Amino acid sequence: MADESQMRDTSEGEGVAVPTPTAWPMLFALGLTLLFAGLVTNSIVSWVGAVLFLCGAVGWWFEVLPHERHERVPLQAEADRPPPIEPQTAAVEHLRAGEGQHRLRLPIEMQPYSSGLRGGAAGAVAMAVVAMAYGLIAQGSAWYPINLLASAILPSMNLADVAQLRAFDATALGAATLMHGGLSLFVGLVYAALLPMLPGRTLLWGGIVAPLAWTSVAWASLGVVAPALNDHIQWGWFIASQAAFGLTAGWVILRVEPVALLQRLPLAAKAGLEAAGVSEPREEEGE
Repeated sequence: MADESQMRDTSEGEGVAVPTPTAWPMLFALGLTLLFAGLVTNSIVSWVGAVLFLCGAVGWWFEVLPHERHERVPLQAEADRPPPIEPQTAAVEHLRAGEGQHRLRLPIEMQPYSSGLRGGAAGAVAMAVVAMAYGLIAQGSAWYPINLLASAILPSMNLADVAQLRAFDATALGAATLMHGGLSLFVGLVYAALLPMLPGRTLLWGGIVAPLAWTSVAWASLGVVAPALNDHIQWGWFIASQAAFGLTAGWVILRVEPVALLQRLPLAAKAGLEAAGVSEPREEEGE
């Protein structure tokens, strides 16, 4: 009866009935914590916790049983309340995946892989020209940088002196060509995949930033991988050859028209399914 009269008083006035604030649950939790904390500290802590636990449990009991206690919270005055929300019945325009950049992952288009192979090949030629120019200017032999590169995989070149590095060696030429060509094509494919995702000027990333990054890796590891190459390398020319590769490969790749990725299409279209609103309507035979 007390509950019904309380709710009736609340409904008649401008207010809302809410549970009465109480600290008994906090006292109950503190007592339970101290009760178990005394098991690893001192028995007095457990006794204090037991007393607080029982007091909190009894006090909490009478807060909710036999009737839950409530208090009335007055409502704001009519003038202070926000205006009522008026429902809008206008239709909602739904976006499809791919329209207006809706739910697209970047990049939404990329260079074809064939452009990476062409860019890698062109970059390999540009890099070889710079390296051979170094050999002719600094060492008087175009074979010097070729033999020096081959020393990374040929033990005979790794132990060669300067005179041997300046001389022609067919085995070293073949090994250096395969190594240089394979790495250049691989880096060209990486460029084709990564350049569309880089912000700003892509030639700056491909021609300057990337060569400086792998030059630093080579500077730190070349002494272990290829000691002869590390002893004879000229880092200024090395950086220039890497920049020539990056700029040439990036320029060739970016000149190719990019292709749109399938993420522009909804899932049903990717799977080849015919669905309303996804597939183009078929033309009737005979029309």
